[in-house]
Amino acid sequence: MPRRVSATLAAMISPETRAIQLYEGSIMPLGAHWVPQEAAWNFSIYTHYARAVKLLFFDEHDHTNPCFEFVFDALIHRTTQIWHCRLPAELLGDACYYAYQMDGPSAIESGWRHAFDAEKVLLDPYARSVFFPPNFDRQAARDPGSNAGKAPLGMLADEPPFDWGDDQRPRHRGDLIIYEMHVRGFTRSETSGVAAEKRGTFAGVIEKIPHLKELGITAVELLPVQQFDPQEGNFWGYMTLNFFAPHHEFAASRAHAKTEFCQMVKALHAEGIEVILDVVYNHTAESGETGPCYSYRGIDNETYYILSGNVAHPYQNHSGTGNTLNCSNGAVQALIVDSLRYWVTEMHVDGFRFDLASALTRNKDGSINETPALLADIRTDPVLRDVRLIAEPWDCGAYQLGNSFPGRLWHQWNGMFRDDIRRFVRGDEDCVPALMRRLYGSDDLFPDDEGYRPLHSINYIISHDGFTLNDLVSYNHRHNLANGHQNTDGTGENFSWNCGYEGGDKVPAEVRALRLRQAKNFAALLFLANGVPMFLAGDEFLQTQRGNNNPYNQDNETTWLDWSRITLSADHFRFFKRMIAFRRAHPTLCRNRFWRKEVRWYGADGGPDFSPHSRSIAYCLKGKSFADIDLYVMINGWREPLKFAIQEGVDGAWKRVIDTGLASPNDIVDRADAPVVAELEYELGPRSIAVLTRG
Repeated sequence: MPRRVSATLAAMISPETRAIQLYEGSIMPLGAHWVPQEAAWNFSIYTHYARAVKLLFFDEHDHTNPCFEFVFDALIHRTTQIWHCRLPAELLGDACYYAYQMDGPSAIESGWRHAFDAEKVLLDPYARSVFFPPNFDRQAARDPGSNAGKAPLGMLADEPPFDWGDDQRPRHRGDLIIYEMHVRGFTRSETSGVAAEKRGTFAGVIEKIPHLKELGITAVELLPVQQFDPQEGNFWGYMTLNFFAPHHEFAASRAHAKTEFCQMVKALHAEGIEVILDVVYNHTAESGETGPCYSYRGIDNETYYILSGNVAHPYQNHSGTGNTLNCSNGAVQALIVDSLRYWVTEMHVDGFRFDLASALTRNKDGSINETPALLADIRTDPVLRDVRLIAEPWDCGAYQLGNSFPGRLWHQWNGMFRDDIRRFVRGDEDCVPALMRRLYGSDDLFPDDEGYRPLHSINYIISHDGFTLNDLVSYNHRHNLANGHQNTDGTGENFSWNCGYEGGDKVPAEVRALRLRQAKNFAALLFLANGVPMFLAGDEFLQTQRGNNNPYNQDNETTWLDWSRITLSADHFRFFKRMIAFRRAHPTLCRNRFWRKEVRWYGADGGPDFSPHSRSIAYCLKGKSFADIDLYVMINGWREPLKFAIQEGVDGAWKRVIDTGLASPNDIVDRADAPVVAELEYELGPRSIAVLTRG
């Protein structure tokens, strides 16, 4: 039997206990914290409706039977809704791990308002590190009753403070270029050239920093790295179990995940690369009513989740994963803000991308709050107000892209940029006006007369969620059978075009050439557009997922980058990194305001053609106000060549630096080597983009 101590008996163990007020402890901070001056651990946890709370401690060898238990006394250890205690280290003996048990109204008793189960072993939401015992079992958390020996546990012995040395946080402005990547998928393949023990880890990312520098990106946006459920099957990591601990499987040494994450951040910072985390505060790994009870549900179901009032389906599901966090509740708001502050102060990250951010604006009844307290708390927090904040401004029921999203100083993923650029390049009708809007900076979504800027728009054509760039030009339809949902998962409309041949096997040479040109067109439009460009890791060398547009559960070659494609797609890789360099070399493309009078729009011959059948547009962007040269961009989305009359300048003033219709290396050249355009007319090949420079 474990040693069990109540508040009254604990005071009798030794005289020293009276110095810490009968183990009463402190309300704050929440979680488990070492108090060195008292050689004791302070524990604090929020639960509004629990009637009884117990702390369990486990040693290194037995994860089923506690080596020590502490039973809270509500009259001593409860202040408002926070239960707290302080326990001397000598009392805990060899304990390495801890967890809670809580009793209160059950799901049946309360009609799913509450879901207490006195036998469930529960993870502290504020645990800084998570331990998974060898017998960890998701199913045990789904079944009623005890999951002892199979439950994730908080770790008492945290890693020592990381030595940040002279770490300097980079902060990019106009030259911000975001590279979205998955830590494991980035280097898991042996083609990465990373040492076997480092593949798929934070340490593996460090080894590939030279590639990031060569490419020219200035920020990495990491798919979720907060501890997620390792048995849920979500490779992407969008089933968060704990909002403080780094995911243990991303570390070469699982006991040192925090240290290895910090080493990665420090190494990226040393090369001037920002680190942005994709964070999932809209739902948890506990899923719907049939999901596991790991933590939040068993601690305070009504506090943490938006409930429906329907016993058959008790959780509102605005995330598509079974539950939605109740971000209108003060305790949940505090959890999120505390988590964000931790990652900034302790882990030195530079920003966050909020998954399904519209869910963060929902009230307790699920309705949208136009002035949500959580977003105000984040933006006004003295630590968080200076970090980069990016919203995915929608969830499964609310689309808030643009100035309808209630965070004026947030960047936003621009899904309309993605769709409009895809439709134009595919060759759809009536797309020229939308193309102009997206290139201009999406002022229809972010109007500058209301205080917005182009930098609010995160321009992207490809993200983890959908086709890769290669697959966008190679498949008309999703090929998702491997995901196990009869090819019904993933979006059915990708605005993709296979260039006349479905798939990647035995592709005719003319189709292959057209695909390469279309891929270059996408890259050119992304890096020529006003706003902040983002692209998916591997698109620089035409990574393929073989038509799978939703490989969320594929931890295999489908989602692992195939680094041999750098050689196979050498011409595309060259064009891609040269386009990034071109953008960064021209401040007129990286400006923080709209073009307004500094741009003039043209068509192939004279003014722009906005008719539905039009497939072409041209514009001249002046660079003088940014101490830059002028650019003349011509875009032909038609299947035949077009002659563009150059509407500005005199004969011989322009040089052609980019033409996606030309073979490498002539498709993009240095200005010093660029040929002069001898006449005021330029014939641009079918489905091609050209850029001239002057000055």
